[in-house]
Amino acid sequence: MRNAILAGITALAALGLVAGPALAQRDPAYAAARAAGKIGEQPDGYLGIVGAADKTLQDLVNDINIKRRAVYTEKAKENNATLEAYALTAGCQAIARTTPGEKYMAPDGSWQTRGAGAPIRDPRCP
Repeated sequence: MRNAILAGITALAALGLVAGPALAQRDPAYAAARAAGKIGEQPDGYLGIVGAADKTLQDLVNDINIKRRAVYTEKAKENNATLEAYALTAGCQAIARTTPGEKYMAPDGSWQTRGAGAPIRDPRCP
């Protein structure tokens, strides 16, 4: 499993994390929701909604997560890893790349706002 996670990290680095999140960042609605603290990165590699959501926000998050899952599935197969292991690695990297003021989910399931220090990540993160 550790080798699968390390393979996932290598693939993520080659992709600049993953194509889905990188493309999502070009969407003004995504950028606005992220800046407003309405969405955040989760340890499982997917976006989550912080607090209440309207249909537009839910649709945005669902669309991005569907795209992420497709990339994770493809890359997990290429790296002989499970989807879950690859998504966890992606989540570790996405949380590490948050910037101060952005939301992320801590391992205990609570939403945190990134400060100047390192975010609290899953102990399984490499």
